Amino acid sequence: MQERDKKDIAEWYQQYGETILKYILMMVRDYQHAEDLTQETFVKAYKNKHSFKGESQPRTWLFSIAHNTTIDFLRKQKPIELIREMLPSLMDKNPLPEEMVEIEESTRDLYIALGNLKPAYREVIILRKIKGFSIEETSQILNWSEGKVKTTLYRAIPALKKQYGKEV
Repeated sequence: MQERDKKDIAEWYQQYGETILKYILMMVRDYQHAEDLTQETFVKAYKNKHSFKGESQPRTWLFSIAHNTTIDFLRKQKPIELIREMLPSLMDKNPLPEEMVEIEESTRDLYIALGNLKPAYREVIILRKIKGFSIEETSQILNWSEGKVKTTLYRAIPALKKQYGKEV
């Protein structure tokens, strides 16, 4: 491997490692496994850097590897309840203790509802609405058509609202 490739992977790890870890954590709900899968994602990226042609953003390519690595892991596991990690606080100010409890309860309910969705719904919501990927990037990560991403998201949002209503 060329020195430039090693440097790229190191830079990408610095830039995207934490967000990939959080993405994987939302999928597997176990910090140790998420760390291992993040490491595995970057090892695969390192080994396959030659296949990155620059047709997408490095972030999209890395999330695609992370997605596939995580799906492979989940297929090997028994069904796992998903998502324990809390969303970052939605408030700009420092919340009062009562507000923190309210935020945590609301976030927990949201993640429970998200965990009860079909995997395809959960994945598209996480990538599009939580991680902020575009439709094009989400389609590349999931290896779906853009139409499937749009349709799945269109169906996933009402399903999430329905599940969230059950949790509250």
